Amino acid sequence: MRLTHFFASAAVLLACLANSDNSYASGAANPDQAKGLWLSADKAAVIEFAPCAELKTGLCGIIVWDKDAGTPNDDCGLMIAKLKEWDDDAWRNGWIHDPRSKKNYKGVVRVKNDVLHMRAFIGTEILGETEEMTRVTTIPAGCKAKAK
Repeated sequence: MRLTHFFASAAVLLACLANSDNSYASGAANPDQAKGLWLSADKAAVIEFAPCAELKTGLCGIIVWDKDAGTPNDDCGLMIAKLKEWDDDAWRNGWIHDPRSKKNYKGVVRVKNDVLHMRAFIGTEILGETEEMTRVTTIPAGCKAKAK
């Protein structure tokens, strides 16, 4: 009796996971939805997602505003995402950079209900962390062009 209950619970869990993945698909119908300005979850940065300079079919994310602009912690101009292809209603096949840890991870970007979901992971997507960003229309003052 207990083994049957276990399998039933496992089936419900798998169904929920499958439905949560499919829920993104209904809100992210095309690759252009991710393009634009997005405010990070902690409201500390604005990231612009646009075609990559060297890979026009890819999507790159660059910090265009940082609350720490002008300080030693300034991340203005830092590329934090480079995803090479649109597949299965998400940008994939690339990396996402975490400025806090200074590490790159595999990444996926999706948009659902005008919220950008940027997922960084090691190995498989299910073993990752997602940051949800909200769309903005302007960039606050603060970032300056970096000297080359």
